[in-house]
Amino acid sequence: MNTPAEILQIWIGNGIKKANLPVFKMVLLGMAAGVYIGLGAHVFLLSTAAAETVFEAGIAKLVGAALFPVGLMLVVLCGGELFTGNNLLALALLDKKITPAQLLKSWVVVYLANFFGSVVLALLLAGSGLYGGAAGERAIAVATAKVSAPFLEMVIRGIWCNVLVVLAVWFQAGAKEMTGKIFAIWFPIMMFVFAGFEHSVANMTYIPLGMFLGAEVSLGQFLIGNLLPVTIGNLIGGAVIIPGWYYFSYK
Repeated sequence: MNTPAEILQIWIGNGIKKANLPVFKMVLLGMAAGVYIGLGAHVFLLSTAAAETVFEAGIAKLVGAALFPVGLMLVVLCGGELFTGNNLLALALLDKKITPAQLLKSWVVVYLANFFGSVVLALLLAGSGLYGGAAGERAIAVATAKVSAPFLEMVIRGIWCNVLVVLAVWFQAGAKEMTGKIFAIWFPIMMFVFAGFEHSVANMTYIPLGMFLGAEVSLGQFLIGNLLPVTIGNLIGGAVIIPGWYYFSYK
């Protein structure tokens, strides 16, 4: 395995490469990442749809949390540009290897591409016939709950979500073979899902899917009530806390 100091250098190099990707590639890979994370959200919803008792709900949530990380595995190992993971580009900025303009360009383009891929997936899932009965009710309930929490609570949930997400992508850079990378991604992501933290890109599928299925959620509630505070929290956790801890510890 690579040491934490070596992982830092790997991620500074990753940041340089990601910041210099052509916009066309950022868009294509960003759409792919939105779809992959959305598929993780999809299997979480299906696995938690039919639980009736508290015990069944707990087991179903654990199963769903164990399935969701496949989305990030696909992003990292198959190729994708994910806004939340790319918050680690802040390391290359701290090391003065990329400019603030390059950082913002990457984040904005990838975020919008993630959004597009996620919403298209949500639309297709809504028309797939897989969300009748309990599954549809679960998707609507999740979407409604995600726009109902107070702004500050969503920010805090977003912070701790992306602390774990960027730790997962940091962690996998320590492994030199695929099995190690899979396990490194699996457990931090499983933890954030089970803990109930909020991931902006996953919510780009969860909430539109519920809306397409009939949830009484407005576009303003989606964008301002959830996506804005969760994105702020994700940035604090993924672009400030973890990069700050590790850059100033190892560089």
